[in-house]
Amino acid sequence: MKLLFLACLSPKTGNHTTAERIRSHIESAGHTCELRDAAAFKSPAEVANLISRHPPFEGALAIHLLRAGSLLLDIQVPFGVIFGGTDINEDVKVEQKRVVMEQVLLKARFAVAFTDKLKEEAELFLLSQSSKIYVQPQGIQTEVSEKFCWAEFLRSSGVSSEHVDELRVFLLVCGLRRVKDPLYLVEVFSEWHRENPLNVLVMIGPRYLFFLSNSGVRQKIDPVFTVEVEAVAKKTAGVFLAQERSQRELHAAMKRCFTVVNSSVSEGMSAAILEAMDLGVPVLARDIPGNAAVVHHEFTGLLYSSPQEFVHQSQRLLSDHELRERVVRNGKLYVEEHHGLKQERETYQRLVDTLLLA
Repeated sequence: MKLLFLACLSPKTGNHTTAERIRSHIESAGHTCELRDAAAFKSPAEVANLISRHPPFEGALAIHLLRAGSLLLDIQVPFGVIFGGTDINEDVKVEQKRVVMEQVLLKARFAVAFTDKLKEEAELFLLSQSSKIYVQPQGIQTEVSEKFCWAEFLRSSGVSSEHVDELRVFLLVCGLRRVKDPLYLVEVFSEWHRENPLNVLVMIGPRYLFFLSNSGVRQKIDPVFTVEVEAVAKKTAGVFLAQERSQRELHAAMKRCFTVVNSSVSEGMSAAILEAMDLGVPVLARDIPGNAAVVHHEFTGLLYSSPQEFVHQSQRLLSDHELRERVVRNGKLYVEEHHGLKQERETYQRLVDTLLLA
């Protein structure tokens, strides 16, 4: 079967990693799966034209009901959709967007939610047949770069210290998007840093929407917000902004940090949180539904609902070694049990087979 797969493919993002992994699952079953960036298309008509070219595509798949799924409304072949997170958590609040996503879901052969909570939200806000929404948690696989140098990483991020090994690096992994809210903890963390200079917050993640190697053109995900974050990081004590790194280098940095932090307003399912657990690193995550679905407080990680509570939970992680060891141990076991690649692969292969029954 020849399948078109649309997703938001900004480099070094969770969406891109997820799409590549799912594409691999589909192709391992003998199908041809062509992954395309949804941002490259201006209208559903363009996608319909691509689908019908010879040899034609026989089915389609999309991650994110609005950004990618809406582009499939004019096609004449069966398709499935995967909820992204912001589509169900944020976009449904806008009536015009909700109506479009409802149309996509009604026309889709199947839909996939990463969590039970995301499925419940979709059923609540969108007219849908519950039986067509399947829950499949993200599969997680981590790989650490052997050439990664921690000291060089910190230096290049602006962290200057003679006691590198004594630093407690809180690594905030996120793209520079408002929904990720990277500035949420900055003020209170800087105050805490002044009291404890060895505690530093390093933000790392994609800043650009795409990269064109031939022309050297890069477009920032949110130009205005990116400038704001860069300015805040430059002037705020204890807060730093690292350059984007490859997935293997990012995993190496995560493995060396004191804890991985999430401050998002909305998440479908944070791959960075699950990757940290798999790497044996404790997680401090903002208490939102997407995070609470995988971070069970004091068992697989720690949750906070305010900047002040973040500091409190951080202090617990620093002083209570038994707590730290427990969440690390349970987090790794949780990922191994619930986020294995085998189950994810079997689910997507089975769902793609249903497109053949059209």
